Amino acid sequence: MANLMSVFAPKAGLEATTAAIILPTSSPTPFTFSYARLHELVLDLQSQLASFDLAPGSAVSSSLVNGIEFTLAFLATGAERLVAAPLNPNYSQGEVEFYLQDTKSQLLLLPKGAIKAGHPAIEAAKKAGKVDVVEIVFDPSGAGSVSLVRGDGTKVGKKSQIRKPQDEDVALVLHTSGTTGRPKGVPLTHKNLYTTMGNIITTYSLTPADRTYLVMPLFHVHGLLCGLLATLLSGGSAVIPPKFSASVFWNELSSNGCNWYTAVPTIHQMLLNSPLPNPVPKLRFIRSCSSALSPATFHQIEKTFNAPVLEAYAMTEAAHQMTSNPLPPAKRKPGTVGIGHGVEIRILDEQGNEVKQGTIGEVCVRGANVTKGYLNNPKANAESFVTTAENKGFFRTGDQGRKDADGYVELVGRIKELINRSGEKISPLEVDAALLAVEGVKEAVSFAMPDKLYGEKVGAVVILHKGKESLGEKEIQAAMQGKLTKFKIPERIWITDAIPKTATGKIQRKNVAATFLRKDGAKL
Repeated sequence: MANLMSVFAPKAGLEATTAAIILPTSSPTPFTFSYARLHELVLDLQSQLASFDLAPGSAVSSSLVNGIEFTLAFLATGAERLVAAPLNPNYSQGEVEFYLQDTKSQLLLLPKGAIKAGHPAIEAAKKAGKVDVVEIVFDPSGAGSVSLVRGDGTKVGKKSQIRKPQDEDVALVLHTSGTTGRPKGVPLTHKNLYTTMGNIITTYSLTPADRTYLVMPLFHVHGLLCGLLATLLSGGSAVIPPKFSASVFWNELSSNGCNWYTAVPTIHQMLLNSPLPNPVPKLRFIRSCSSALSPATFHQIEKTFNAPVLEAYAMTEAAHQMTSNPLPPAKRKPGTVGIGHGVEIRILDEQGNEVKQGTIGEVCVRGANVTKGYLNNPKANAESFVTTAENKGFFRTGDQGRKDADGYVELVGRIKELINRSGEKISPLEVDAALLAVEGVKEAVSFAMPDKLYGEKVGAVVILHKGKESLGEKEIQAAMQGKLTKFKIPERIWITDAIPKTATGKIQRKNVAATFLRKDGAKL
């Protein structure tokens, strides 16, 4: 059995009464769910979903924050052989309408009170076509219960006959957040997800003794696969606040006995700049993923939090994790994303041939975790999968990188984000790292600026540390002398209070460039 319901299979060291999900005090309904009770609630909700008589493979969308409602909805949807299509709760009406239409969703799950409040997704559901809209309501009284409730307040009935998921069923569909064009739908099967869950467990030696504080959004593969599903498959516990808050992070992590967490560099930076508890809770490891972690930040986290930092590399199309730096005593290499775990990683050229070790090429991945192809997008599929005999089936990540002598992957940048200055290809990651090494610089993002003479030149946006506001563009450029070749030093540096990020904390360089170049009247 290689499907989502495997999380409830008996395993060594796991008791039915062991805590699976813990809603901490920052949650509207603090509650602890044992594995046995979580399983009962999933089956109960599955019987309610079954009453809609949706055909296997039908999509069920949701617009829910982190919590038990999301967890139950996701697991019950997959159990009923339906496809979970979770949405960012902050999406606009137009965005919700697009995603509902693209996935052909037939059911939309909203939080308690959303229908009466006129949630923007309701109007989107009307425009998208025939989409039933119900609320998912958790009642914390007694042992806790879950209900699907219609707009008129009536509860959805139950159907005694429920399905059993198949390993090759599509369980999840998410959309990539591309910088240009329409987002691409990524279908992931139960087997894709299960493979990644197992890879993560193996990478970090997760057991029922481990407990994580889950701060990444569950509508994204980072939080869903690493924070939640891998934890459940390992028999461990997940503490799930409704959102990340630096002010409650350490107290809730410590009081609930958590020994690891995974997050994007943005969150690590926020924690570094927040008051630390004394003593700092003992963590087995800290995982960083979803965007590049500079070596300077890596060392600062390890020194401040006194725990090994393990940077990983992931993408939606691979059901999250592809590579990671390993646990001690194995070698951790700042500036790399580690080695492949349960997947094949090769560096290929444009023709699909493997390049020599140490040579830059496109990072490509092959494994049972990788999607079989995009949703209704044959052109993207043809461009994304290698067809040469020797490397057939490898997925092109769009990232440039190389392997060092130990096989650790060093990312250079997105192929489409490389800055091409008169034929010289400049890695924005290299520029970012040099900027972050300048004393006083807190955050930095570099990008290509259009130039009539050189084609492109280097630009950057930085946020300064508190008390360093007097640091100017020329001082930053001067501090970078000797760290980078002169033509790689940004010719224009914007100093700002905020850098645009996606809902999951990712930086999209083209979006950042467009925002700040527009201020200067330039065009990309």
